[in-house]
Amino acid sequence: MTIFQKIIDGEIPCSRLYEDDRCLAFKDIQPQAPFHALVIPKKPVEMIAKADEADEALCGHLLRVAAKVAKDAGYEAFRLVMNNGEAAGQSVMHLHVHVLAGRDMTWPPG
Repeated sequence: MTIFQKIIDGEIPCSRLYEDDRCLAFKDIQPQAPFHALVIPKKPVEMIAKADEADEALCGHLLRVAAKVAKDAGYEAFRLVMNNGEAAGQSVMHLHVHVLAGRDMTWPPG
């Protein structure tokens, strides 16, 4: 069981920003920007590459919620990041979208 599943199950507290029947958004405890939220599906999907056709609507929902969370926090400009696998920086093997805002973002990232 991942730390994200424990957050979903209420075993670990979080600073909730949004929740519905499909996902949960909360503040990252190690922020990389003045605003840093995570949007996670309640369905356990390990990473985006392991999402299947049945997860297509869920993945789109995560992106729409990410935009809503940024807008609700007062940000028009923001960056969404989704890592796939350890070599790409994914440290929790539960699909998640990082929402970063509140500072200038450099390119290329990482």
